[in-house]
Amino acid sequence: MEIPIDNTETNQYKKLDAIIQKYKDTNGMLITILKDAQDIFGYLPMKVQSYISQKLDIPISTINGVVSFYSLFSEEPTGKYTIGVCLGTACYVKGASDIMEAIKEELGLDVGETTSNGMFTLKATRCIGACGLAPVITINDDVYGRLSPSDIPSIIHKYTKNM
Repeated sequence: MEIPIDNTETNQYKKLDAIIQKYKDTNGMLITILKDAQDIFGYLPMKVQSYISQKLDIPISTINGVVSFYSLFSEEPTGKYTIGVCLGTACYVKGASDIMEAIKEELGLDVGETTSNGMFTLKATRCIGACGLAPVITINDDVYGRLSPSDIPSIIHKYTKNM
């Protein structure tokens, strides 16, 4: 059974087909294909997972098992900026929960949610290996450490001022 594709998605699926073609005969490349697919679509909805399943002849349960296991992947659309609050031991002990609460209050959302304007998604993460900077947050590839709750509004403002 072929997955119906709407015309606005045609180019995205053509890019995905090229990636699948490039890696399909290489062992252990499922994560690479899924990562590239997420880069194309912004996330991995079931429709995209099913498409990859069909093209690679891998059960959908295997595809979804990988997607749901790794925090790298998202099955829901995410904001332009993903804020990750490290909840590893060092960060937690040094006040990560207060940082999390300050972000929730500043943006009016909870963990796993995206702001209504599509700008921010909030995630709780495990240790990111920056324990000496605890508590730490990441916003996409930017890292902020040695934070207090009062730092959050100005950090968020850096990302909202050019909206």
